[in-house]
Amino acid sequence: MTEAETTLVALQQALEERFLDSVEFRDQLTAVLQPEAVVEACQFLKRRDFDLLIALTAADHWPEEPRFEMVYQLFSVKLNALIGLSVSLEGDEPKVPSIESVYPSANWHEREVFDMFGIDFPGHSDLRRILMPHDWEGHPLRKNYPLGYEEVQFSFNFDDIDRRKKYAKD
Repeated sequence: MTEAETTLVALQQALEERFLDSVEFRDQLTAVLQPEAVVEACQFLKRRDFDLLIALTAADHWPEEPRFEMVYQLFSVKLNALIGLSVSLEGDEPKVPSIESVYPSANWHEREVFDMFGIDFPGHSDLRRILMPHDWEGHPLRKNYPLGYEEVQFSFNFDDIDRRKKYAKD
């Protein structure tokens, strides 16, 4: 059994029913957890030498429920091992506790997820937009966010598009 597998078994015993499942995909182990267990899981893994937060991001599975999935990637330099954490979140106002107290580098990652997906991180020290302007409305990486694109203008459709542009109505 590898060090990551041993650690995952110990994590499952520590979290009990809050540890929902474990998944192995392309030789990477991922623990599927309840949202309220993520901070305790990170503290446990940090004590077991998983000292580096490589990534923290989200995915939107709209219109399915649970709609959002938080994904955490933790690496142990000492053990040369990688473990993932996955947390499913429901609804239009999802929340998951901040892991900033365990991994300070999570500050910027959580701000980006908040900005792009609208996921709230209770316990975060400075949760505000990081990529979009402060007065921006909505969260651009949500699948139900309006696209708002502009059709590309070519020689064959120049006149049609030119008539629809705002300046053409002046």
